[in-house]
Amino acid sequence: MNPVAASRFAVDEKSDLSATEITDAVAAIARRELAPLASAIDSGSVYPAELLRRFGDAGAWGSHRPNNGAADLGGAIRSMAAIGEVCGATAFMAWCQNTLAWYAFNSPNPALASFADDVAAGRVLGGTGLSNPMKSFFGIEKLKLRGRKVEGGYVVRGALPWVSNLGRDHFFGTIFEVEDRPGAIVMFLADCSDPGITLQPCKPFLAMDGTGTYGVQFRDVFVPDVLILADPAGPFVKKIRAGFILLQAGMAIGLIRDCIAIMKEVDGSLGHVNRFLPQQPTDFQEALSSLEAQTMELARDPYNTDDDYWRTVVELRLKAGDASVAAAHAAMLHCGARGYLMSHRAQRRLREAYFVAIVTPATKQLRKMLADI
Repeated sequence: MNPVAASRFAVDEKSDLSATEITDAVAAIARRELAPLASAIDSGSVYPAELLRRFGDAGAWGSHRPNNGAADLGGAIRSMAAIGEVCGATAFMAWCQNTLAWYAFNSPNPALASFADDVAAGRVLGGTGLSNPMKSFFGIEKLKLRGRKVEGGYVVRGALPWVSNLGRDHFFGTIFEVEDRPGAIVMFLADCSDPGITLQPCKPFLAMDGTGTYGVQFRDVFVPDVLILADPAGPFVKKIRAGFILLQAGMAIGLIRDCIAIMKEVDGSLGHVNRFLPQQPTDFQEALSSLEAQTMELARDPYNTDDDYWRTVVELRLKAGDASVAAAHAAMLHCGARGYLMSHRAQRRLREAYFVAIVTPATKQLRKMLADI
């Protein structure tokens, strides 16, 4: 299937909804339809493809579409947070989907206009394969994909260890180095239905096994020009990098909200002893309010190329990861033994929080980035 050359679908009609209306619709779907599936998604017995399409139909994946050269990521982050209050794994898939849309929205390739519409509406699902490239940009890894120019596109080979929100009819954005142009990089869309692409199931994770995460092998895959996001990719990456990181704040905000709710839920029965714990729900509520306010301010200006802005984005992402782990840790302590039961969501939230801290860019990479800046 290739929805790029000629879209088979109608143009998305959710653009006339306000960000608040979209967030409210997403939150309602999350409470009603996602909540019963959260444990199954966490354990890996369910990958919620149809639910992701439902969120797209509600407008969740298109609110950050640029308009007249400007973009506001606030609505996408709020919708992701609403999902994250219920299920961290699905919030991560929401980030993958929103990031794929972000790539397509910003690509200078006019052939991708219909593809962007389909991703925004949830008709096409997919993710981002920028974990390895993001690490390579900061000297942590080398690029794992290589491409050589041929008539009408490139031929790509190599392997990526982990790419999420995938299936045989999905797409994802990633980067290869051009073989005969040292240092030259190209960003493209990988079509998982291509026979040269193999999706290898991963070993079980600590959490979030239902996220459609695979190792991806490219065996001389032909990538046509219509699937090229940017060539050269360097200026494009600089344009989309703040959005890539800022959108991750939605995962943290939703998780922290629910950790605060967990602490409040046990206050009636355990408040008399929990008051001796050093961190209380009010402490996290203050930190969350500050995190949300700063996120929304930065989200209004994702194309800002100022060095101070970029540093602030990286600092915010580091703060979001640290706050997620701290809130989930506190929620476990407030719950005590009941939170240690596999049936209680407090232990799931703790496992999800560690993912927020280690997903690219991870805590240690963020600290290296700040040191390099």
